[in-house]
Order: sequence, then structure tokens, then C-alpha cells
Amino acid sequence: MGSMHGTDLKRSPAIEGSTAKPRLDTGHLSSWIELSRSAHHGNLAFLRRCVGHGVELSAVVKSNAYGHGLELMAASAVEAGADSFCVHALDEALSLRKLGFPQDILVMGHVPLARLGEAVEHDLRLVVYNPETVDRLAQETSSKGRSVRVHLKVETGTHRQGVEGAALDGILTRLKALPRVQLEGVYTHFANIEDTTDHHYARRQMARFRAALETVERAGFAPSKRHAACSAATVLFPETHFDLVRVGISQYGFWSSKETLLSHEHSASAGPSPSEIGSLAPVLTWKTRVSQVKSVEAGAAVGYGCTFVTTRPSRIAILPIGYSDGYDRGLSSSAHVLIRGRRAQVCGRVCMNLTMVDVTDIPDVQLEDEVVLIGRQGDAEISADYLAGLTGTIHYEIVTRLAAHLPRLMVD
Repeated sequence: MGSMHGTDLKRSPAIEGSTAKPRLDTGHLSSWIELSRSAHHGNLAFLRRCVGHGVELSAVVKSNAYGHGLELMAASAVEAGADSFCVHALDEALSLRKLGFPQDILVMGHVPLARLGEAVEHDLRLVVYNPETVDRLAQETSSKGRSVRVHLKVETGTHRQGVEGAALDGILTRLKALPRVQLEGVYTHFANIEDTTDHHYARRQMARFRAALETVERAGFAPSKRHAACSAATVLFPETHFDLVRVGISQYGFWSSKETLLSHEHSASAGPSPSEIGSLAPVLTWKTRVSQVKSVEAGAAVGYGCTFVTTRPSRIAILPIGYSDGYDRGLSSSAHVLIRGRRAQVCGRVCMNLTMVDVTDIPDVQLEDEVVLIGRQGDAEISADYLAGLTGTIHYEIVTRLAAHLPRLMVD
């Protein structure tokens, strides 16, 4: 449990009598991820101000906490006042339980019928939208003499997981006959609240969700956890907060999209004022170090396929990271990294385990110099959004695909 709070980090001793913070000792690492506890806590404080203290703030830590590291981010979220967790897979929830987290955990993805008993045993909240899941939960709770809390996901327009309107009555009828399968929550998910400044579709989904809630209540249920808000909705639309909000990407310091940021800047009613924009700060910095520096002649081909050819005598720095670590092959000959506070362009194809960068114009680059792949160094920054733009994707994918084998270190 020590590493959960960052106590496993090796730090160089502070000079006696000095008030300076100890420096992280990363000399034994070739590539690593640093996580800012203060940024994470600040982001969650911003989101808490959006919803107040009467709404459950549930930290979404699925997919290895969006690539940031499940254990460290879950511990930091609890320290910052998060009330509960959301995950996608049963094994993510079981990992949290094994690590000693007693908080409520909602498993939002499908749990195989054969494993529903494990969810009951570990007191997990479960999403339901299939009658087969409800029926199997009835068997498991009866055989174990235990109850389980379920959250009914209703379809309002995303057309992924969810109970379609025509099937809602049938599931409610089943649930009414099963006292051990307790309907704690009802929720939905927005399809188009992040990627647009036109929120008509989201408002139609809200109307459908409210209609579904009325159906649930007419059936005799009084769910205590109604929820619809993702990060974007948490920030933009107070009317979506209900009893619980699911905060994912924004707790890690990213605006859900440029459109979300723009909508917030122009909204006088969406929680904190636009002057608090700076409250979201990226938590993650990805670093590596130079593993070799070599001089090559003009006309030299660099990397596989000879796709990059130098046009002048050049100095090439080799970095011990590649696409197996999550550094996308689409960044070949296009992305930049930061070395000594300056930008160095990737040259040639990103390899499985190696990447080459041009450091001709950066004086005195040496073996094991620190390199920033995502984050700040001096006054320069390489953002996840920048890398996403080069590869035709979104920042969610850039950080979520960072390899699990990379060490995660909590700083400050």
C-alpha cells in the first residue's frame, strides 16, 4: 500500500537546513511518467466547485486512470475528496478492492454472467441493461444471501449500452420482484455534448432521460443516484448534475474538447466563472532520456525505410522509447520533443523501442539528458493535444495508450 501514496519513490536527500524540495531521483529510469498531485487536487477542487457538496463526485479511473496509473490516481482522488469511483471492467474494480479502497465503485461495462458472483461478493455497484444480467444477479444474490446495488442505464440517443424504451418496463418488472437486486441508480450518457457548441441533441437526450426517470418512479422505485454528467456536462450544465457526476478526462487536467472550453468561456451560468479556466492543469508529464548522440553526414538516411534523409551535417539523438511504449508511429518525422528547453524534431520512423530526433541546433546535448515527450520543459510545452493533432485523434487516446509498463511517479 505504500506506493499508493507515492511513498515508494526514491528521492535524493535534501541539503540539511535547506527549504528546497527534494529532487526526484530518476537516474535509474530510461523512460517514466511524472504525475502532479497538486494539479490533480486542483482539478478535482475545480470540479467540486462546479457541483457543490450535495452531489456525489465520482472519479472515473477506467483504462488505468486514462493512462495515468490506477493506483496512484485513485489514492490522489480520495485525498482530494472524491466520493467514489467509476471503472469499465470488473477486474479494474477488483484491483481497487485488492489495493484496499473501500469506496463505492460502479462497474460501467459488461460483466460476464459467469463472474457476476464476484461483483456481489465485493459489494460493487453494477450497471444493468440486459434482462439476462438481472436474472443471473437474482440467482447469485439468493445463493450467497447478499444484496447487490444496480444502476439501470437507459438509452437516450447514444445507441451503445442501454435499455431501449420498449424494454424498460420489462426490466423494471423483473427488478420489482427481486428485493436483493436493489435499484440504486438510473443513468445515461451523452452522445454529442463535447464536440459541439450546439447542444440541442444533448437537451433532447436530457428530455428522454427525464421521461425514463418518470417511468421508473411510476413503477414504484425511488433511485437515490440519478446521473448523466460526464466531465463536459459537469462543467457546462448544472441541470445534469442530479445526484452524482462522473468526472473523467477533466480531473486529469484536460478540457473535454476545444468546444467545451469555448462553451464554458461564453457561459455565465455554467459553474465557476471563466476566470477560473486555469484551474484545469495537466497532471501528466512523460519523460525519457537520450541514450546516444551521433553525428551523421548530409544525405544520410535515418531509420527504417530511409524515409528521412539529412540535408546537412547533423547530430541525431536516439531516445529509448517507441510505439510499444505508446509513442504513436504516426508521429514519425512530424512531432517534436523537448531537450534543454528547446524543440527537437522526430526524424525518420518511430520504431518499436527507439525514436530518433534532430538535435543539430541544440548545443551540448549529451548522453542521458532529460527529454520531455508530453509536458513542459522550461518555457516550452509539448501537449497531448498537439500530438493528437498530428495523429488525427484526440488527447484521450494519446494518454490512455501510454504503456502500463512505464513507471508512474507522484510528484509534489
